Amino acid sequence: MNLELSDAHQVAESIGEIAAAKGYTIAVAESPTSGSIAMCLGAAEFAAQWFSGGVTAYTPETKYRVRGVTPGRVAIEKAQGVSRLTGADVSVAVTGVGGPETAEGKPARTVFIAVWDGTRARVEEHHFLGAPEAVVEQTVLHALRLLRDALINAADAIPHQTD
Repeated sequence: MNLELSDAHQVAESIGEIAAAKGYTIAVAESPTSGSIAMCLGAAEFAAQWFSGGVTAYTPETKYRVRGVTPGRVAIEKAQGVSRLTGADVSVAVTGVGGPETAEGKPARTVFIAVWDGTRARVEEHHFLGAPEAVVEQTVLHALRLLRDALINAADAIPHQTD
């Protein structure tokens, strides 16, 4: 396992500890990472207590059809949508172009990461370097860190989802 993914698994463990302690559930919506964020979260200790699950859609057509989102504000809409779908309190979503070529009007290696906590969204745009595999690894690590930071900074203010 490379260093980026090892770090990602450590961050996922800390996410699990925070979520379990606060009673929050987590969900993910992924495109260029092909389920890698969900894999890290699902491998964390006691994931069944706090990880609601995720949705992975890779092609642009599938992303828009499955999630019902438009190209604008895609990362935020994906995060909000997967929270609604799974009933999760907090969600993280990634979208973009892992590479190696431009797609959907965005340069290769451009990734958007959003976190939704039920009341607020935060989105970041990243331009990573390297081969597509390296872009995926960097995206996973950054997404998990953004999710962890959202839990740390707003853990007491996050509303629990209700049916």
